[in-house]
Amino acid sequence: MRAQNEDSKLDQSIIQTIKEKNPKTVQELVKLLQQNHQTPEKEILEQIINLQSQGKITFKDETFQLPLSLRGYMFSASAYWYWTVIALAITTGLMVFTIPENAYPIVYARYVLGSIFVLLLPGYNFIKALFPTRELDNIERIALSIGTSLAIVPITGLILNYTPWGIRITPITLSLLALTLTFANAALLREHQTQLKHNSTSAK
Repeated sequence: MRAQNEDSKLDQSIIQTIKEKNPKTVQELVKLLQQNHQTPEKEILEQIINLQSQGKITFKDETFQLPLSLRGYMFSASAYWYWTVIALAITTGLMVFTIPENAYPIVYARYVLGSIFVLLLPGYNFIKALFPTRELDNIERIALSIGTSLAIVPITGLILNYTPWGIRITPITLSLLALTLTFANAALLREHQTQLKHNSTSAK
C-alpha cells in the first residue's frame, strides 16, 4: 500500500512538473523531480514511461519522446507495419482454405494476396528483423524482401518434401504463415530494442 501511495504521489508530481515547468528534455524532467523526490532515476523513468503508455501524458517534441514498453510499442503508430503484415498473412491463409479454385471472381483476390504472401512477406519480415532501423530505403528493402522470399520459399518446400506432409497446399501455407509470424515478431522485438537504445543514447 505504501509503495502504491508513493507511486501515486510521483505520478501527480510528474504531471504537475510537466505542466508548470515545461521541461525540454527527459533528463531535465528527471532532475526537476529528483529535487522533490529521493527516488532513483531508473524508477522515475519507469513511472514516466508508464504514464505515457496509459495516455495520461503526451510528448509533442520528438526529442522528448520516451520508449514505450514492448506491449505499448506494439499498439503504437510505429508498429503499423506489424499489424499490416499480420492482417495480410492471416487473411491470405483464411482465403486459401475457404475460397475454392472455381469461385470466380473472388478467387482473383486469393491469387493477388497469395502472390504477396509468397513473394514478399517472408522476406520482408526477415529483412526487417536484420535491419530494424531505416538503414535501407524502400526500394532496397522491397528488392531484398523479394529476393529473400524467393530463397525462403524453396527451402521451405525442400524441407517439407522430406516430411510426412509433403509439398501440398496446406502444409506449405501453414509453414509460410508460421515463418511470417515468427519473423514479424522477431522484427518487432528488434525494432523496439533499437528504439530503446536510441532513446537511451539521446538522453545521455
